[in-house]
Amino acid sequence: MLQTLKSTSLLACIGLGVAFSTTSQALALDEVSYGTNWLAQAEHGGFYQAVADGTYEKYGLKVTIVQGGPNAANRALLIAGKVDFYMGSPLGEMDAIKQGVPLIDIASIFQKDPQVLLAHPDQGIEKFADLAKLDSIFMGKDGYVTYFEWMKKNYEGFKDEQYKPYTFNPAPFIADPKSAQQGYLTSEPYEIGKQAGWDPKVFLLADNGYNPYSTMITTTTTMVETKSDLVQRFVDASIEGWYNYLYGDNKPANDLIKKDNPEMTDGQIEYSIKKMKEYGIVESGEALDKGIGCMTDARYKDFFDDMVEIGVVDASLDYTKAYTTKYVCKGVGMALKK
Repeated sequence: MLQTLKSTSLLACIGLGVAFSTTSQALALDEVSYGTNWLAQAEHGGFYQAVADGTYEKYGLKVTIVQGGPNAANRALLIAGKVDFYMGSPLGEMDAIKQGVPLIDIASIFQKDPQVLLAHPDQGIEKFADLAKLDSIFMGKDGYVTYFEWMKKNYEGFKDEQYKPYTFNPAPFIADPKSAQQGYLTSEPYEIGKQAGWDPKVFLLADNGYNPYSTMITTTTTMVETKSDLVQRFVDASIEGWYNYLYGDNKPANDLIKKDNPEMTDGQIEYSIKKMKEYGIVESGEALDKGIGCMTDARYKDFFDDMVEIGVVDASLDYTKAYTTKYVCKGVGMALKK
């Protein structure tokens, strides 16, 4: 009887110990948030994957994805310390340095910016330079003052008179065969194909010389200086998430994407993943050998020099404060690629 009581007590203690250990492990997770730049979509898939398949937890993190959108202000939330990481851009961080706001890019998930210009298929527009023949190019103001300035500088024939404001409605472009329209490789061509019944010509700016990094992991310099280990874990886990999203079972991630953004469809997600792979959006350049997320000093400087040349950025800016390569190019997650 005494032996039975001892055994029961021992088992109870073991059970309590396991429960305490499990609770402690859960409590030990560092809670962080990542603000995206738009509504949930396949272009954010790796981050959702790392949430869905437990990769972030494996790295000791509990991550909340804060969805962007037309009324979101996630960049401002990062500056205010309300989110820990943000889906920034090199130009955004260069502007932050100019304004004295200490933001810093720590990884580039997209090696190629998915920005495209679209044209009608039956107008003799066969190469990027042919777009200069068109009467109109529908684009947003940001594109007009950045890549369109670059186009005018590097190609003959582009002129300000071609600019027409883009209101995120493809109808004017569909109706005008002598026009082009900005878009995202992974979305607008798909939607236009559905609405118009024909597939537009697609010209990826990144494959024609305008090639900033894109879909960054951006944080504050304070985070880098005070929580460098946490930053490294978030970067590594996110990279693994992207490998698993592209090459593993991504259904759990897609379910989360559709939960956050109920208007997202399986067809759009499938199309986006296909185009990201086809054009090397995530994996090209240095990322092929050194892993997803890779950034280099030379590539960042090349883009800075391009922006200086067209007058978007002042040559005196210390652009090196806008990024660090210390967390990337280490081959993390490459073994997950199937």
